[in-house]
Amino acid sequence: MKVEFGYSPPVGDRKFERINPRTFIGDLTAALKVASTGFTSVWVSDHLMFERKLRLECWTLLTWIAAQYPEFQVGTTVLANSFRNPALLAKMASSLQYLSAGRFVLGYGAGWHEPEYTAYGYDFPNAPERIAMLAEGIQVVRSVWTKSPADFKGKYYQVRGAYCEPATDPVPPIMVGGVGEKYALRVVAEHADWWNVMPGLPPDVVRNKLTVLREHCRTIGRDSSAIRKTMFLPVVINDSHRTAKRKAEKITPWDWALVGDHVSIIDQLHEFREIGFDLFQLIFPNFPETDDMRLFMDKVLARFV
Repeated sequence: MKVEFGYSPPVGDRKFERINPRTFIGDLTAALKVASTGFTSVWVSDHLMFERKLRLECWTLLTWIAAQYPEFQVGTTVLANSFRNPALLAKMASSLQYLSAGRFVLGYGAGWHEPEYTAYGYDFPNAPERIAMLAEGIQVVRSVWTKSPADFKGKYYQVRGAYCEPATDPVPPIMVGGVGEKYALRVVAEHADWWNVMPGLPPDVVRNKLTVLREHCRTIGRDSSAIRKTMFLPVVINDSHRTAKRKAEKITPWDWALVGDHVSIIDQLHEFREIGFDLFQLIFPNFPETDDMRLFMDKVLARFV
């Protein structure tokens, strides 16, 4: 199985990195330049705020990256459905697909960070309802992309005679992010082209989630192998395995990450590949330094080409 790697740059202050607002654009440009020598894609997260910290709006930054770096496939990890009307989102995605010559992947999720919803005036329903809205939103997006004019009438969203020109060609993959077994993975089974697992889950937990996804697919009569498996992963790598583990204890807020020397990192990635994952969107928490990214490209990427 061929494995691909993407880079997830900071959208702003992620608490474990040294973000300087005055130099952020230059630091980001330098990191993307390094990433362009080894990675095939760039992935931007979607949050409006985390307290009083620098944070750029996802879609604006992604469009800027797509224009600056035509070699990258670009995608979102993942958009919060609640922040943008799905029909408008479909139009935005279609426009970016046109401008980027077909390089866009729509990563889509239900959202989770209640304080930003409240601060920006969005309702924050319970998780089952947010996920139901996500499922309906995906249907709206696909309808607008593939029908001309598009009509949709659901519980949460309605579209009447919507045109989306130029035609969305090719239709972007929809990558659904979520691991909740009862609701989110059902939406993945029913609507996703790709599945995205967010950081913090070790291999044994991911295996269990994949088993649940297969059960949902079996229930609706879908082959789960048709869904591409992707994973959002933080990486703490060093020539010294001990040093990498010590750094990870200080800087990573996740319960689990790729940590170690290059041999250990390769072994961990092989384990996920054997489970069925073939795209990894990577965070390097040492930003704006790029030594860890360079080490990964030098000693890990070559083993998966």
